[in-house]
Amino acid sequence: MGEKRFGPYFCGIDAAMDVISGKWKGLILWELENYGVRRYGELRRGLPGVSEKMLIQQLRELEEDGLIDRRAYPEVPPRVEYRLTDLGRTLNTALEPLAAWGRARIERVGAARVQPPSGTNPEAGSAPE
Repeated sequence: MGEKRFGPYFCGIDAAMDVISGKWKGLILWELENYGVRRYGELRRGLPGVSEKMLIQQLRELEEDGLIDRRAYPEVPPRVEYRLTDLGRTLNTALEPLAAWGRARIERVGAARVQPPSGTNPEAGSAPE
């Protein structure tokens, strides 16, 4: 597992960014907010472009920080599920204004939006887009 991050920090934004830094963490939190419990393969399909190594690393860090819960079931084949914790939900709530700012930026600059993989519904929740 990764090294625990405990500062020192300059301010609250510095501490928050330490937890959510990285391209995939915000998207993992969004997936879990929108779709609830997700298996590893579902997360991987929902995040096109993420490597297996990077997804595993980001999931471990989110788990260490108490934002997601990982449950492994002793089955054959093994089944592992991820879900948001209450702390993860509070972080998603805190990120919503940032997501609104980002949506406005997409419109302002006329940026293209990534199309979700087939079989997913990006409008399922109100988490950051």
